[in-house]
Amino acid sequence: MPKEKITVLRSRYIPLPVENVDTDQIIPARFLKATTREGFGDNLFRDWRYDARGKPIPGFILNQDRYEGKILAAGKNFGSGSSREHAAWALYDFGFRVVISSFFADIFKNNALNNGLLPVQVSDGFLALLFKRAEENPEILLEVNLPEQSVSILPDGPEESFGINSYKKECLIKGYDDIDYLLNLKDQIEAFEEQHKG
Repeated sequence: MPKEKITVLRSRYIPLPVENVDTDQIIPARFLKATTREGFGDNLFRDWRYDARGKPIPGFILNQDRYEGKILAAGKNFGSGSSREHAAWALYDFGFRVVISSFFADIFKNNALNNGLLPVQVSDGFLALLFKRAEENPEILLEVNLPEQSVSILPDGPEESFGINSYKKECLIKGYDDIDYLLNLKDQIEAFEEQHKG
């Protein structure tokens, strides 16, 4: 299924200055029974968002009206633990399109890229600045420019660059998953096969 295209995203952001957030905290194992990607956002950070009776915990950042946006700024080593793809599904289904951190677990990073979610790795100093600026002004905006591979605090910086695999970059810009990418090449593949018939 094609995902939302990511080119230049300007949005407010939600700060989560917690290090070593693992995939079981992102989406607890008891919610992994579904086989489709929809609905996982309801249980994103479930045990942090809700108490045992299902009531929202006021102190948790996603329950605070002053913060919103399509970007999550998270502490170092985000997405560690088990390799569940559902963590990326939950973040995407909740409405996030970008996650910024100073380090991502490799498996989470790949799962994010495969599911339309852009992981942006920045320096520890830039991440600390994001947390500081959000605390000072929850309405502050970020610009994530995927073609230029940069993230900047609006209106006038600072700005930092980030790396990304060129193939995954193209897929995110076009809204493709791996199957969509291959289907897009169907005519070229068929032409190649025609030319090389033995």
